[in-house]
Amino acid sequence: MKLTTMCYIVGPDGVLMLHRVSKKVDINKGKWIGIGGKFENGESPRQCVIREIREETGLIAKDVRLAAFVTFNFLDPDPELSDWDTEYMFVFVCDEFEGEVDYSCNEGNLAWVPEQALPTLPMWEGDALFMAPVLGGASFFAMKLVYRGDELVSWELEA
Repeated sequence: MKLTTMCYIVGPDGVLMLHRVSKKVDINKGKWIGIGGKFENGESPRQCVIREIREETGLIAKDVRLAAFVTFNFLDPDPELSDWDTEYMFVFVCDEFEGEVDYSCNEGNLAWVPEQALPTLPMWEGDALFMAPVLGGASFFAMKLVYRGDELVSWELEA
């Protein structure tokens, strides 16, 4: 079991996204994802996402809004990767922050992407399903996604 956070940081130039290209072995390799990561011992979801935003982008989040809770299940996981455990992810949106983006992120390449261009990026299919309502200001919801490798085999809204 893995607890994680993800945040869509919204600014005047679009949404700050991370293209995961740096790590040799990475479940997210080649995909675009929001900013976030794994919990450290004792952290709340809000504390985790604020820390991850600072570490990965250099930005200081002034306000984050919890938008969704997503469960990821993986069928027939790749034994080469250790990250295929069930993952529980708290999804946030942040549009109030201070500072300048530090583009030297060791996780990959950061870029401001216009919201209308997001669907053209290579990303997890499930991310595209929850990203639209999260960025559209939908009420809090929960979703369960089931993957076989990179393929989304089922999903359900648990709102």
